[in-house]
Amino acid sequence: MDQHSWRREPATWAAIIVALLLWASAFAGIRAGLESYGPGQVALLRFGTASVVFLVWATLTRMRPPDARDIPRIVLAGLLGITIYHVALNYGEVTVTAGAASLIISASPIITALLSTVFLRERLSVWGWFGILVSFAGVALISLGEGGELTFEPGAALVFVSAVATSVYFIVSKRPLRRYTALEFTSYAIWAGTVPMLVFAPGLAAQMGEATPAATWAVVYLGVFPGAVAYVLWSYALSRMPATALSTFLYFQPVNAIVIAWLWLGEVPALLALVGGVISLAGVAVVNVRGVASKPGSVATSPRST
Repeated sequence: MDQHSWRREPATWAAIIVALLLWASAFAGIRAGLESYGPGQVALLRFGTASVVFLVWATLTRMRPPDARDIPRIVLAGLLGITIYHVALNYGEVTVTAGAASLIISASPIITALLSTVFLRERLSVWGWFGILVSFAGVALISLGEGGELTFEPGAALVFVSAVATSVYFIVSKRPLRRYTALEFTSYAIWAGTVPMLVFAPGLAAQMGEATPAATWAVVYLGVFPGAVAYVLWSYALSRMPATALSTFLYFQPVNAIVIAWLWLGEVPALLALVGGVISLAGVAVVNVRGVASKPGSVATSPRST
């Protein structure tokens, strides 16, 4: 199977689309959860719920445990992609404007591309780097069009930490996804990433008694769908295609947010935001059509199923 075969796989495209839509829906859930819970407690309740979902599934299907040699990498992936990313982002967005946060997070595909060149030997062509920069510029226009200002408070450092963490998560995850299915790897990573969040358990127990049912159910939704389901789908896509190419699809998120706000809340997007959305999507298209350089003799691998 050649390394570009994912472009002809409907299942890969479906996984990307559904994962992005579920993650786009998470913004409303996080906002609802933060009305009754602290940032750390939202993260714990979200991924505690996801962990229970995976535990039930693992028990019913007799999921195999990971090999001992793979545990350090799996734990590292969980710490980066689950613990650090979500806790840092939740705390950062308490003080950082939405426009600034989205712009900082949009640095993730750039960081992923740089790390992939060094650690995964994935090469972007000149067109690829051009496409990434075009998409980043598009997100900058969306941020200006939607928020009108880009105020970088001290919490911006935490948002940048989350951007770096999720980029390294993509790199660390590639090797285990050659040995495990997307469902297996995601289960292991989320379990590993949830354990450090238990430091927020005392606060969560206290806040649950006073939380509104709407806030609690919103975070439970985050755990089941943007948490468990979306991460499994994204891991599947990551097992089928280069990390650099996949990460550029994150530029769809600001565009998704605009569309959801338009259809759901009736918020008419500013012209500048619409222009930025078109530019951002054009950049993603350039990367995925012309941007990923071929590696002679490379072979795409898929995880062993159980």
